[in-house]
Amino acid sequence: MSQEDLRVNERIRISPVRLIDDTGEQVGIVPTDEAMAMAAEQGLDLVEVAPNSRPPVCRIMDYGKYKYEQARKARDAKKRQHTITVKEIKMRPKIEEHDFGFKLRHARRFLEEGDKVKFTLRFRGREMTHPELGERVLTRVKVELAELATIESDVRREGRQMTMLMAPRST
Repeated sequence: MSQEDLRVNERIRISPVRLIDDTGEQVGIVPTDEAMAMAAEQGLDLVEVAPNSRPPVCRIMDYGKYKYEQARKARDAKKRQHTITVKEIKMRPKIEEHDFGFKLRHARRFLEEGDKVKFTLRFRGREMTHPELGERVLTRVKVELAELATIESDVRREGRQMTMLMAPRST
C-alpha cells in the first residue's frame, strides 16, 4: 500500500478500530474518537495501516517521520538498482591485432560493469565478397569473452554489417 492511500487522523471515518500504540503493543478495539484522543495526547498521529481488515487496524505514530523514512527507503532502493545499457563496439573485418586487443579490453570492462555489449562489424566496398573474414573476427571475440559473457543474439548479417550481442554471465 502506498503512503497516499493511508488515512490519517480525521480522515478515518470507521469506528471502532483495532489500535496499536507507538511502541507496537496492541491496545485492542476502541472507538475512533478515543483512539484519536490518545494519539493527540501523545502529540502523534493516528494512521490507518490496514484499512481492509475488520475492524481496520490503526497505529499511533509520527506520520511525518514515517513518510520521510518511506521516501528515504525508496531513494536508497533506486540508488542501488543498476540499469543495464547496451554498449556498442564497432570493428572492421581487417582489424589489426592491437586494435582488436584494445576493443576487447573495453568489452571486458563493459561486461564486468554489468552492461551488454553489441559488436558491429562494418564491411566496405569489396570486403562484402568475403563475409567469412567478419565471421572469423566475431568467432574470435566469442572465444576470448567466453568466461565473462553469454551470447544473447548470435552473428547476424544485416546488409553491409554483421552484429552480435553479448550479455554478462550471471553469477
